[in-house]
Parts: sequence; structure tokens; C-alpha cells
Amino acid sequence: MTPAARVQTAIELLDRILAGEPAERALTLWARASRHAGSGDRAAVRDLVYDALRCQRSLAARAGAAEPTGRALMIALAGPADLDALFAGLPYGPSALEEAERAALEAPGGEPPDPVRLDYPDWLDAPLRSALGQAFEPVLAAMRDRAPVFLRVNLARGTRVEAMALLAADGVECREAPSCDTALEVIGKSNKINGSRAYLQGLVELQDLSSQAAVADLPLERGMKVLDYCAGGGGKALAMAARTGGRVDAHDANPGRTRDLPARAKRAGAELRIVESAALRPGAYDLVLVDAPCSGSGTWRRTPQSKWLLTPGRVADLVSLQRSILSTAAAHLRPGGTLAYMTCSLLDAENDAVVAGFLGAQDGFSLSHERRFLPTEGGDGFYLAVLSRS
Repeated sequence: MTPAARVQTAIELLDRILAGEPAERALTLWARASRHAGSGDRAAVRDLVYDALRCQRSLAARAGAAEPTGRALMIALAGPADLDALFAGLPYGPSALEEAERAALEAPGGEPPDPVRLDYPDWLDAPLRSALGQAFEPVLAAMRDRAPVFLRVNLARGTRVEAMALLAADGVECREAPSCDTALEVIGKSNKINGSRAYLQGLVELQDLSSQAAVADLPLERGMKVLDYCAGGGGKALAMAARTGGRVDAHDANPGRTRDLPARAKRAGAELRIVESAALRPGAYDLVLVDAPCSGSGTWRRTPQSKWLLTPGRVADLVSLQRSILSTAAAHLRPGGTLAYMTCSLLDAENDAVVAGFLGAQDGFSLSHERRFLPTEGGDGFYLAVLSRS
């Protein structure tokens, strides 16, 4: 595909996504139907789509569009140096730039309001400022860029130095992340990770830096009985098993989310057991982890479409669910045990407020400590509260 053809494809995909189709679904269906597109084309188109979605409001404003369209976003994203070459009416490329479109780009404009300049919905202005304080602008600015790719080194299989050497031999360059002793940041392209020997041998797993640091902050000890109550794909369960050296039980309300976990555990040499709800017993665990369903506002670099779809009503529904899950999970904790609550959200309503509500309603629990991980620190936005049961 030519650069112009890639842009035209991104325009068509963005129009579908802006009309409501999930971004991943649109990209996957296009890739399956486009046999002519090589891996480089697929990666380039994906990057164009996600770069546009991250900066949807500011790009639309730059193009002079009252509402974002695929064409307006690509015009603004192209930049002056490439504009005429990409929008030249070439075969399979977008039609030539119209005079009105060129005039809109060249028209002088004042300083846009923060939600436009920093690309977030208007209604989130007050909640984000309240949650982030002085970090508000740097965090929102960071959310407009691509997220780094991090790997977790499985210390049960080898060291970070060994993992880096094996990855480098397979064309995956990494550097140590100083904030977490299991983390490697991938430098450059990450498309060779899944085929690398380090990955296939269970020495590394894809896992965000903040998620790794949060697990590292848990008071895990060897021999502990541990439950990952909202296990999902099982990344945190695997990380906890590597630290305890024993079995970790993994539970999810949707068992389908854990379908790949047995294969991942086998590759990592971890002892994991998937536990159905009916098999869980009160007071059976030393540590219960609740990585609650949330808005994902800390992961907007990876899932930019979600920030434009989020509504106050959706947040309210999530908060209700989070409170219910935390209360239910706490029943499986033994006296003297640890209850850990995590979200990948930046919003106080899903973090501090949920914990405060739980502590106000439950006797015998106290807050040991809490931590916030911000995108400006390398990984996703993340929240952790560690609670103790007397």
C-alpha cells in the first residue's frame, strides 16, 4: 500500500469507528478482508487510526471541523510537509485537498479550551482536575501519545539480564525500568515479542509497568493462599504466583475471560487454579486481590476510543458494581488477611471513594496504604489500596 492508500484506509475505518463501531473490531475485520495489506501496512494503518483517536478533538479543531470525521482527522494529522502528497487524488488515496479545507487549516485561531487542547470530554474536566491536582496537565498531555510497551520478567525462569539478552538475540531491544525490578521497556518495534524465545519459554510476559509495580507493592509471602477475584486474562495472577512460589486461585465472573490462562500458566511454570464462584469459601485466603472493572481512564493511550464513549451514567454504574464486588470478595478473606483493591482508573469516584465507602460499611477493615501510578511515570494510570482485616 502507498502512504496515500494507508491514509484513505484510515479515513474509512475512522468513519466507521466514529459512527460507533469498536475500533479493534473495525481494524480486525479490515485486516482479515484485505489480503493485499502486508504486516507493515496493517501496523501503519493501526497507528494512524489510534493516533487520530487519541487526539480526536484537537485534530478536528485544527482542521476546522465542527464534528470529527475520518478525513478531517487525517488532514490535521498529516502535517504541512506531507499534506499535498497524501491528499493528491492518487489512485486508492484520498481526493485532493479542497480550498475550503486548506483555508480552514491556515485560518488563525485562538487558544482552544483545555478539553479540546488536551483531548478529553468536557464533563470530565472537573473530576480529572480534582483527581490529578498539579499533575493534571502533564498527565493529560501524556495521554495523547502512544503508550510504551513493557514486559514482565518471570523471575522463576531467569533474570532481567538473561531476558534482555535472549530478547535482543531475537530482535527485541529492551531496557530495564528502574521503578520495578521485573519490568523491561521495549525500545522500538514490539512485533517480534510473541515469537521470541523468551516469550515462548515463559521468561517474559506482556504486562504494563504500573500493573507490575502494583503487584510488587502487595505484601505477598511464600506459602500464602491467594485469590485473584477478578482475574480476567490472569496477568496479575501469574505475577503473584511468581512471587509466592505457590498456587494462586483465579476467579472471574465471566469464565470465558480466563480461557487462555491455563496455557499461559503452563508456559510460565506457574501453579494456577481456576475457581468457579460456587467453589469459593468464606475466610479461605490470606490475600484477596480485586482488580475491579472500571472506566479504564488510566489506559486511554491504549484504548482511546473509550474516553469518547465514557458517560457519567456509565461511571455511576461502574462505581455501584465496584462496591458490590469489593464487598463480596472481602468475605473470602481470613481474619488478619490482606484485601487489595485495584483499578486502571484516574477518577476518585472509582478509587478513594469506593474504598472509603467500603471502610464505612465494613467492620474490622482498615487502610494500610494506597498508591497512585500516573502515566507520566511510564505506565498506565493505576490505583492500589491495600486493606487489612483485623
